[in-house]
Amino acid sequence: MKHQARKRFGQNFLTDTHVVDDIIAAFHPVAGQHVVEVGPGLGVLTARLLPILKKLDVIELDRDLVPKLKANCLAVCQHEDDLQIYNEDVLKFDFSKLVQDEQPLRIIGNLPYNISTPLIFYLLEQSIKIQDMLFMLQKEVVDRMGSAPGSKQYGRLSVMTQYYCEVHKLFDVDASAFSPPPKVLSSIVQLLPYRELPIKAHDEQLLKTIVTQAFSQRRKTLRNSLKDVIEIKALTELGIDPAVRAEQLSVEQFVKISNLVKNNVGE
Repeated sequence: MKHQARKRFGQNFLTDTHVVDDIIAAFHPVAGQHVVEVGPGLGVLTARLLPILKKLDVIELDRDLVPKLKANCLAVCQHEDDLQIYNEDVLKFDFSKLVQDEQPLRIIGNLPYNISTPLIFYLLEQSIKIQDMLFMLQKEVVDRMGSAPGSKQYGRLSVMTQYYCEVHKLFDVDASAFSPPPKVLSSIVQLLPYRELPIKAHDEQLLKTIVTQAFSQRRKTLRNSLKDVIEIKALTELGIDPAVRAEQLSVEQFVKISNLVKNNVGE
């Protein structure tokens, strides 16, 4: 069944079967795992996942797509309820309601590019319930997620993603693999939430606030961007030069700043 892609939903449907093969191979679904697909569209990935998993939860905002998705996947469903479709906004979706018997979720999807960054932040906050994530995203976003301190791409998304997860860029996908073709290149990224964080913030909300403030004006040095958060002397005692910019700090250094601020507030 055909569907006219809608710009307001950021719809670009994956059509290249070779790319689908590569995504399924990289994700390696296994029967019995609890997989959630975000933005299934017309079901090109859904129809490949269902025969392996037997059951699948999907989240699709566009209500006009739901009957087409069902029709396209009917042939690979053993039972009508094998495919559970949630016609909801994924940015407001409570993933915890899908968790059963403490089995973590595996999440996969060709994410609409207009919501990809806020959705990543939203999912990071729920990473304790998630085993892994594999997403198709705008290449620029994937590069930012995995970038190292000192690079132009390094920013708030880099710090917070790397705080919660291992980030593995797998491969790029050309615009010709989609209908309609997006105006940007895409990439596949794998996110593996840490079971135990390498370095833990005492207050993760405070960490997010500090990281956001530090990068809100990238050209400012820490001396200026964090002047109302932490004293210059305290930064120096942490071994951090107040004259550097946020993009030069590692995830560990941001956590150290956050923990020191938290400890001082508690005194």
